[in-house]
Amino acid sequence: MHLEGSCHCGRIRFSVHSAQPVPFMRCYCSICRKTAGSGGYAINLGADYDTLKVTGKRYLRVYQAEITKKDGSTETSTAQRHFCGQCGSPLWLYDPTWPELVHPHAGAIDTPLPAAPEHVHLMLGSRAPWAVPEGLSTDPHFDEYPDMSLAQWHEQHGLTSKD
Repeated sequence: MHLEGSCHCGRIRFSVHSAQPVPFMRCYCSICRKTAGSGGYAINLGADYDTLKVTGKRYLRVYQAEITKKDGSTETSTAQRHFCGQCGSPLWLYDPTWPELVHPHAGAIDTPLPAAPEHVHLMLGSRAPWAVPEGLSTDPHFDEYPDMSLAQWHEQHGLTSKD
């Protein structure tokens, strides 16, 4: 599915192709929550990095989080969170560990997106106490990452886009 997206002020616009366009996965980790999740979580889609086209690149900024490990030491995340330096809108996440993928934030997409039959709630082990997962009682919940990828979830639900 061809997706169009933008920041709030309109200085950055982008397009990308996504075979996994259903916004179903809600991430409650502290990084997603604080950089893109005013509801206590962020919703990222899966898309093909090679199809990402961006206008307004001069306004684009990147944030790489510092992660505190269990032993108290810190490391810089490889994930690059892209946002508009003018209005602050979170746009997409790119991680060179998986160079073929880019993860646009559902909130930045202007194209109508398909409705999800369920929402997968992940990283609940680090959610803010006030962020109570909403949704169906049958929605899957995970303290960390689920066992399946975005692509596998879409395939399992017959929702993979071919266009």
